[in-house]
Amino acid sequence: MSRTRSGEATEATELIAVEKHPRATRWMHWINFPVLFIMIWSGLRIYWANDVYRLGYGDTTLFEFFPDGFNEPLQLDRKLAQGLSFHFFFGWFFFLNGLAYVAYLIKSGEWRHVFPDRHVLKDSILVVAHDLKLRKTLPPQGRYNAAQQLSYGAIIVMGALAVLTGLALYKPTQLALLVSAFGGYENARAIHFVVTISFLVFFVIHILQVVRAGFSNFKSMITGYELQPVSKSPEPTTEDFVAQGDPVEDMADMADPTRPVPAGAGAATATKTKTATKTKTETTETQSAEELAMEDVR
Repeated sequence: MSRTRSGEATEATELIAVEKHPRATRWMHWINFPVLFIMIWSGLRIYWANDVYRLGYGDTTLFEFFPDGFNEPLQLDRKLAQGLSFHFFFGWFFFLNGLAYVAYLIKSGEWRHVFPDRHVLKDSILVVAHDLKLRKTLPPQGRYNAAQQLSYGAIIVMGALAVLTGLALYKPTQLALLVSAFGGYENARAIHFVVTISFLVFFVIHILQVVRAGFSNFKSMITGYELQPVSKSPEPTTEDFVAQGDPVEDMADMADPTRPVPAGAGAATATKTKTATKTKTETTETQSAEELAMEDVR
């Protein structure tokens, strides 16, 4: 029992631990988090050597990505060799972990919860409207809502693009066909950069959503379980008793098989009564036969 501020007693809600995130998903998630952080950190050190991307037109720059005012305080400048070493080393961890995750999704059937369906765009808009307090109810959802499925599906595609374009930049001569598939070296680098920015945007949104969802949601990604209220069974109705039969009436029927079945008692009670009558009649006939046999012996 718990009490409200007004002093009224209320029943405490019963909670049960329900599995939300399988162990493999949690392991690969927490492996990928620091690895991806290192990949972006080392990638920024590589980008410093040739920071060509900006938003603008002609000679006019409206926005410059990662200028000196950003790099110098974080000591990202003049670290090209170190950035290349970390990027190439941890890139293989990123690739293998992502490959293992996709293989796990396919083998375990978890892809049904992650991959979006044909209603994902419409439902994602409804989810965002609900989060912005513009809509009261959420659309039907499973383990993940439509916005999460769209994001997680996009992350898998972005990871594949990051690996493929990264290989094209790493070995452009040996993987000339891959470079050509992306439209050349410069296009491969541009796609790689856009994917990196997309990962950064996802990082920010993902962390904000975790904070918004609360500590219990964050804890479920560590333990794998989430506490949910126990759903109570509805109280039985009169129709349920009629369909199942009344135990008191059943006892009376056994004691007196000739007792008439009350109107509206249902087919189940009538069947039980007929069975009891037949059983008692067979028992009486068996007893009579045994008495006659005993008299013949005498």
